[in-house]
Amino acid sequence: MTPEQRHACMSHIHSKDTGPERAVRRELWRRGYRFRLHVRALPGSPDIVLGKYRTVLFVNGCFWHGHKGCPKYVLPKSNVAFWREKIARNQERDLLNNQRLETLAWHVVTVWECELDKARFAETMDRIETEIRAGQAAWQAYRERRRWDRVFAREQARLRRLILADVQTELDKRYDIPTGVKKMARRESL
Repeated sequence: MTPEQRHACMSHIHSKDTGPERAVRRELWRRGYRFRLHVRALPGSPDIVLGKYRTVLFVNGCFWHGHKGCPKYVLPKSNVAFWREKIARNQERDLLNNQRLETLAWHVVTVWECELDKARFAETMDRIETEIRAGQAAWQAYRERRRWDRVFAREQARLRRLILADVQTELDKRYDIPTGVKKMARRESL
């Protein structure tokens, strides 16, 4: 290809609303899942966001994201160094975005373009559905842990206040501390 032909081909490739992404969205909708698309507030702008299940899906093209061992991932013969570096940057960015999302308690599911061919489509969608349910269960467990952590923290704060009140009562019995000093000590302890 000439550089102009290559440019024309590459300019027609989009990152949103790709064929594989539309196929996954269509099947998820058919199975009763509701979702949002390309939420910019989340790291990496995930392709599909299932908020109720605290799960995000990335539908990755095998070439653009360097799917190892896939026949669709073949480096071009020309400008090899550029493509190798570009795909490595994409993989690094994907890894970083996945880590950020997991830090924010999102369950991340990656779907590869080659997994969506007719022979494996139903199997892949079943795997995605299982992952979505696992994400929901993990989110519920996380919320329950957080709730118990808050209960524990409130209880610890209550016990601390009781101990401080007991110490203050004991000090008042033993020593004759002027009221002004007591108020100043209370202000400093807060």
